[in-house]
Amino acid sequence: MSRQQISTGLAPSPAGPYSQAIAANGFLYTAGQTPHHAATGEPVGSTIEEQTAQTMKNLAAVLGGHGLDFSHVVKATVHLHHPGRDFDGFNAIYAEFIEAPYPARTTVGSFLGDFLVEIDVVAAIP
Repeated sequence: MSRQQISTGLAPSPAGPYSQAIAANGFLYTAGQTPHHAATGEPVGSTIEEQTAQTMKNLAAVLGGHGLDFSHVVKATVHLHHPGRDFDGFNAIYAEFIEAPYPARTTVGSFLGDFLVEIDVVAAIP
């Protein structure tokens, strides 16, 4: 299997892995994106809606840095930290970025981090 690690300056800067993606067998695998400002690395927002919007903007930047967009996404893994909250706002913002029919999505509850949302995606490379 051929693998190529790719970095882009368009990705968020708080941690190295968040600015990377792996291309293998016609797919781009992004590292988990979190609601951090791309330039400052500071967390953005305290509500599920604000954090989801920032995370999706970060994903858009990573995909765009590789000539892709959300229409190329075939699988999303969503980590909703601190389960027990009302995540309806997440679904509303997610739908603003990824149009129906939605790609496969796995949603996982977790207690990691001080933020609420983390998303990683697999995108098909045309």
